[in-house]
Amino acid sequence: MDDVREPTSKFIKVRCSKCKNEQTMFGKASSKVICLVCGKVLADPTGGKSKVKARILEVLE
Repeated sequence: MDDVREPTSKFIKVRCSKCKNEQTMFGKASSKVICLVCGKVLADPTGGKSKVKARILEVLE
């Protein structure tokens, strides 16, 4: 019987440094993540894990 591997990617909750909005994003986002309130870029894609430009509040399991 094969073991099922746990995913290495997680969702993370971040807070925008400009407007303090909190939102959830995928840790390995393949496109820019922008704040839904003010439009500031919160994360840039890198081909693997995103380069997060906001404060990480929590890693969601």
